[in-house]
Amino acid sequence: MTEQTPMTDERPAGGPAGQASPATDRQVVFDGVHKWYGDAPAVHDFNLAIAKGEFVTLLGPSGSGKTTCLRILAGLESATAGEVYLAGRAVTDDVPEKRNIGLVFQNYALFPHMTVTQNIAFPLRMRRMKKADAQGEIDRVLTMTQLTKFRDRYPRQLSGGQQQRVALARAFVFDPSVLLMDEPLGALDRNLRDHMRLELKNLQKRIGATVLYVTHDQDEALALSDRIGVMHLGVLQQTAPPDELYEEPVNSFVAKFLGQSICLPARRVDEDARHTVVDVAGMSGRILVDKANDVSADPAGEFMIRPERVRIGADKPDAAERNAVACTVVTHVYLGPQLEVHLRTAGGAELQVVVPSEARADYTEGSSHWLSWAAADCRFLAHVT
Repeated sequence: MTEQTPMTDERPAGGPAGQASPATDRQVVFDGVHKWYGDAPAVHDFNLAIAKGEFVTLLGPSGSGKTTCLRILAGLESATAGEVYLAGRAVTDDVPEKRNIGLVFQNYALFPHMTVTQNIAFPLRMRRMKKADAQGEIDRVLTMTQLTKFRDRYPRQLSGGQQQRVALARAFVFDPSVLLMDEPLGALDRNLRDHMRLELKNLQKRIGATVLYVTHDQDEALALSDRIGVMHLGVLQQTAPPDELYEEPVNSFVAKFLGQSICLPARRVDEDARHTVVDVAGMSGRILVDKANDVSADPAGEFMIRPERVRIGADKPDAAERNAVACTVVTHVYLGPQLEVHLRTAGGAELQVVVPSEARADYTEGSSHWLSWAAADCRFLAHVT
């Protein structure tokens, strides 16, 4: 396993606890945050700035540190080192109720003995808001989340999607400066989850909320986020808009975790003015990578290309125009409109591409094909496992 080092640096110029951060135009700032549980590091040198009204998602596998970062911002966990700022004010040592943050979790945490209205009113009661003022805020979020006709129902009388909207309304009702969401759609079925993420994004845009969202679902992160931060073993590997993160991953972990990719061990062996030449495991011949796509600091790394950037055909293309490798079909998987074709090179490299399903007669087991791609479509990445 290679050593984990941050691949992104959004470190703001902060100040001591209790003082304002100079980055007052940013709604949320994590500045060099660390979290240890005994001898075990959960988060290492976490730096992230979130602008007002921005939707940022922390994406990563279980145990990557994403929920720990969210809980540190909420005040539910204390940082071992580093500072956290809200609207330029250091809140690292503040209790949760002083942070004006809304929380939505996977299980929604609705009170079963309270109606929708009573659930939504709860945080206003805790803040001792006058009853007349509270009623106006409750009516506002009921309308906003399209729950007005359900206001007198109990959670057991609601669908999963309706319960999720109640949790959102309760989080929005006191006008939090930041909304934190930890896997809020994880308990829903696939169709409802797809519908609710569209509703959630529209709602966030409508009210201009600043959101820090945690998920391990790639599609959710891509659909909802203005930016995504990929985490692994407590380290923020890369932060970027969804399209940039997908097209320009900085290391092999990001490439493999976000979307499908062909990643193979490789070594830089030569270069010229335009290209890096890499020797790819299981592929014979020179593989060219555009210089701009060579982002490995070491000569050893990983070759990477997205399957949709690969052409498959019966004839070998012109080597001057495209990289090419001969393959044999191992098997294919029918996925409705698409066919997932698994291939193997003579050198033993395992590759996978996607083609239209109507062409499945061309990809019988043992049939031979050429795969090809442009130097601009592949990358040479740092190896991170």
